[in-house]
Amino acid sequence: MSGLPPVVALVGPTATGKTALAVALAHRLGGEVVNADSMQLYRGMDIGTAKPDADERDSVPHHLLDLWHVREVASVAEYRRLARAEVDRLRAAGVVPLLVGGSGLYVRAVLDELDFPGTDPAVRARLEAELADVGPDALHARLAAVDPAAAAAVLPSNGRRVVRALEVVEITGGPFRATLPEPRPHYPAVVVGLDREPAELDERVALRVDRMWAAGFVAEVEALAADGLREGPTASRALGYAQVLAQLDGVLTPAEAREKTVTTTRRFVRRQRSWFRRDAATTWLDAARPDLVDEALAVITARTLEG
Repeated sequence: MSGLPPVVALVGPTATGKTALAVALAHRLGGEVVNADSMQLYRGMDIGTAKPDADERDSVPHHLLDLWHVREVASVAEYRRLARAEVDRLRAAGVVPLLVGGSGLYVRAVLDELDFPGTDPAVRARLEAELADVGPDALHARLAAVDPAAAAAVLPSNGRRVVRALEVVEITGGPFRATLPEPRPHYPAVVVGLDREPAELDERVALRVDRMWAAGFVAEVEALAADGLREGPTASRALGYAQVLAQLDGVLTPAEAREKTVTTTRRFVRRQRSWFRRDAATTWLDAARPDLVDEALAVITARTLEG
């Protein structure tokens, strides 16, 4: 391993406690946090994404928060460019970058060599017009016919991702999921995964949603809606935000929006766990253990010495 510090990535499902561990490790390692939560990249999306406030950051610098307006489309390639610039800067200064988040593709985009297919504006426009005309279910059925693996990985309701998958299949002639090859490391990295017992995590998700509503989440969504949230193809689909928008539009009752946020987040947690568990290089820790910080430090030290 080079003389530069490795990247320490903290990954795992929502509501496991990654932020608190990252801050504790930053103090012990002399590190700084680089955000890898795709929705915390959006300005104003604070309560619903559990974006750490000043107290939670505890004087630890956090990078790549509040980059994009809610009307902007998320770009993994742009995120990778910005994140690697921060990681390179920190490593050159001898500071440990702590890459923290539950967005698996964003983490991989930083740590690994991934080739992102380009876009074809004509193909994209045609598919988006079809989406508006026939709806996401019809396009998802088409995706299932041409790329079953991609269809299994993309929710039928996520029209934007269905369109992207069909676009990649059309312009590359290959399956969408083939764009995520076996990892080739870009940085020396130690990846620590946090998880909890499923029943405990389900309860933590429910408590987190309760805290969101108590903290004024509906008012946050109302303010963002006035600033164009509905026009944002990425931000408008974020967990909780989509449900409150449906409440504001009269599609869901307040109780239904709240309950649907809980159930949708729980399903998302299970998909996150499945994604992250594929990486054999990740060392998994029980986030409930009382000596979590010490154990994580021991893992980081051992894996760094191995490298």
